[in-house]
Amino acid sequence: MRALLVVNPRATTTSERARDVLVRALRSAVDLTVSYTERRGHATRLARDAAESGIDLVVTLGGDGTVNEAVNGLLTAPTALDGLSATPADRLPALAVVPGGSTNVFARALGMPRDWADGTSVILDGLRDGRHRVIGLGRADDRYFCFTAGLGWDAATIRRVEQSRLRGRTSTPALYMRATFGQFFTGLDRKDPPLTLERPDETPDTGLATVIVQNTAPWTYVGDRPVHLNPDASFDLGLDVTALRRLTIAAGARTVTQLAWRSGDPRGKQVLRLHDIAEFTVVASRPQPFQLDGDYLGDRQKVHFVSVPSALRVIC
Repeated sequence: MRALLVVNPRATTTSERARDVLVRALRSAVDLTVSYTERRGHATRLARDAAESGIDLVVTLGGDGTVNEAVNGLLTAPTALDGLSATPADRLPALAVVPGGSTNVFARALGMPRDWADGTSVILDGLRDGRHRVIGLGRADDRYFCFTAGLGWDAATIRRVEQSRLRGRTSTPALYMRATFGQFFTGLDRKDPPLTLERPDETPDTGLATVIVQNTAPWTYVGDRPVHLNPDASFDLGLDVTALRRLTIAAGARTVTQLAWRSGDPRGKQVLRLHDIAEFTVVASRPQPFQLDGDYLGDRQKVHFVSVPSALRVIC
């Protein structure tokens, strides 16, 4: 079996020595090539080239951003688009994820251990036993996502965190919580919620302050604790949506408290929840922050979401 290991050298939870151990372990099981990412978007090119060259397995060492890039490389390779088989998963390399970031939502949602060494053992066992799982993905316009997407409050929070990290701050649960509260109290326009959610043959849902899309559960983690918005979201179903309507101070504070202290699952008349949706569009009256898999991708006024079933084989 031929495999490519895509390494983000800035992965926060591994050292150079640990990476050497990982490489030796994988080489005991596969014919391995190692490539290091050099810039944002590089993992996409590496994974796409791997798929085009007939590689059997792509392994990532990094955080959720590295995984997202690799997945987009695989799903946009000509092999994925040739239409010769029923699903992309049938004609693409498998994916294995070694957790190396600060949160690793995707790997943990798959049931992988948080520790990179334990995760590597799971992957080696899966390769030895021929074990894999076929999962669905989400697509937002022309970009795929593994576990979440959002417009509004959550994306603006991620933008705040990324700005803090550029100033040298370390990514921690406390940093995310401060950004979440700060964005709510100082960065939201509560008088004129800008978002509308449109579904085929359904009445549009208007007056939404933020829209969060899930392809699995949980939505995220705060340290060891999972945070649930739509607990029934699944890699095996369509997309789930949690949208917050007009965010008064009282309603918003209650929602933030639910997210922070009760592991999520917000409820109430200001909360719109949709389960197992195949397709929808979010339209904004003015540009809104937009995120995919925890990366801020700029501001958008319209995003079309589609569930992509049986998109990828994952070793887990």
